[in-house]
Amino acid sequence: MLLLEAAAVAEDPDIAKVVEDISNGLSSGFHIPKIVTTIAIAAIILIIAKVLVAFVKRFFRKLAGRSKKFTLIMAQLVWKLCAAIIWIIAIVAVLGIFGIDLTPVLAGLGITGVVLGFALQESISSLFSGIMIAINSPFRVGDWVDIGDISGSVQSMDLMCVTLSSADNKKITMNNKNVWGNTIVNYSYIDKRRLDMTVTVRYSDDTEKTKAVIKDLISTYPEVLKDPAPVIEIGSYNDSSIAIYVRPWVSPSDYWNVYWRFNADILKTLRANGIDMPYNQMDVHLVND
Repeated sequence: MLLLEAAAVAEDPDIAKVVEDISNGLSSGFHIPKIVTTIAIAAIILIIAKVLVAFVKRFFRKLAGRSKKFTLIMAQLVWKLCAAIIWIIAIVAVLGIFGIDLTPVLAGLGITGVVLGFALQESISSLFSGIMIAINSPFRVGDWVDIGDISGSVQSMDLMCVTLSSADNKKITMNNKNVWGNTIVNYSYIDKRRLDMTVTVRYSDDTEKTKAVIKDLISTYPEVLKDPAPVIEIGSYNDSSIAIYVRPWVSPSDYWNVYWRFNADILKTLRANGIDMPYNQMDVHLVND
């Protein structure tokens, strides 16, 4: 019974015409299989680009770990540059698959490039400064540096900026142009560092005894290196005090520990030995007329 009714509907000329129009539309206008294929190819291209970026990042990280000259800073710069190139190529390929004509865009890049060159000259300068930093490698990730009047531990570097962490845990971001244009002092690149400390005593105190007391105190610090030996000498004669320079050598990681401990110990050590630090004072002499 159902088959007879379906046959009767199919023989209706109006229904047959509607079915024929839909069939022709699907075959000539909508191209559903082509759209699905295009989307699938575009997705595959983007997935391949993502996999390539991850592979390049892992490769350069391992290379930086094995090589002394190729540092992690250099690796970060190279893999981010490679990642940018890979994504640009992938996006251009996807646009081409969807039939977007890039010829007008490419033709206009000449004029646009000049305009962007003026607008982005700071960014371009930072990019090339970053390349110079990566090539010369003045610091590594984790190094404690002074860049101009800013101090901090290097956390990361990319195509445009260097990120530092200050002693009080502040995040400091500097563009590569300012980093490369300033004096860079790296305290972590060397195996030992000298402390420059000053102790002032009164003119009435025995300077040789003072030097001996300071030397004995320094010798109790296991972090202080024996070679080179600490220097403890008279540095200058001030208005109301004698300055004694104390110059011990320590590992960079021990610098602040020794510095703070010495400042905490020196005053009570001097006083225990009958030596005191002077302070500004005024002597008033009364004269009877």
